Amino acid sequence: MDHLMNSNFKDYLLKVTHSSTCEEIEIIQTLWSGYGKISRYQLDDSPLNTVVVKWIALDQANDHPRGWNTEFAHNRKVKSYQVETHWYQKWNHQCNADCNVPTFLGSFSKGQNQWIILEDLNAHFPLRKHQLDLSEVKVCLAWLANFHATFLNQPPVGLWEIGTYWHLKTRPDEFEKIAHQELKSKAALIDQLLNECQYQTIVHGDAKLANFCFSQEGKNVAAVDFQYVGGGCGMKDVAYFLGSCLSSTTCELYEKELLDFYFSILKNALHASTLNIDFYALEKEWRRMYPIACTDFTRFLLGWMPSHQKINNYNLKLMQGVLASL
Repeated sequence: MDHLMNSNFKDYLLKVTHSSTCEEIEIIQTLWSGYGKISRYQLDDSPLNTVVVKWIALDQANDHPRGWNTEFAHNRKVKSYQVETHWYQKWNHQCNADCNVPTFLGSFSKGQNQWIILEDLNAHFPLRKHQLDLSEVKVCLAWLANFHATFLNQPPVGLWEIGTYWHLKTRPDEFEKIAHQELKSKAALIDQLLNECQYQTIVHGDAKLANFCFSQEGKNVAAVDFQYVGGGCGMKDVAYFLGSCLSSTTCELYEKELLDFYFSILKNALHASTLNIDFYALEKEWRRMYPIACTDFTRFLLGWMPSHQKINNYNLKLMQGVLASL
């Protein structure tokens, strides 16, 4: 990145954070396929000690880790960053303490480069976990339930019309590679059932364990990464999250307890809201959608990476049940 562009952004960063100087002190991670990086900046003479900056360089993209570097995939990625910026500018403030997110401080763009400046969550949510016990799984499910309650019935203006990164319309290359013929023939119907749910909300769209930041004692979380936020049935996030952090056996063993917990939090959150919702009808519909959402994600994996560890007995059993019922 040339020096001028960097200095333009730094001037903006100093202005929005009321700082005298700033310095990049840590690269937290590079973005998928080389589209930039997420960094921590130290600030001087500012009310904030540090901020996190997501730098998106749309001309920097190189090879996709799994070889899916098509123009179609590039355009999906470009849109995902536009959606994320819009999320932080227009939607993020609706989240309350029951579904914590980083505070949005500003965004700046120049040419093919874009920066999003966010609160550094490390002050209150310093822990990143690679495996969870049941109580920590519930902390994340509570975040999802509160998030889904907050945005129930809101049309996804400026976001993905259909949230999640794996939904059928955005994955034609992977769909072609599916060897399972029955799943392939029923994939459009599965997609349709999810998209035509009566009860729709805004889904996070990439609610995997890596996108949750835990408080020191593990009782609270905040979520990051809103590139695939958009409309949808809340079960898409729940199915994907549980698959991201639990083994096949654990999913099977605790499915009922975890879904019961999610719906109890959702019920309380909706009860406290001004929405007039028939919760019994919502719960009935979404419980029916849970195995369908699991099957939809399995469809993506079977096309993208058939050897993936998330394709396990639990998901395959759910898939067989769904396919048999359609």
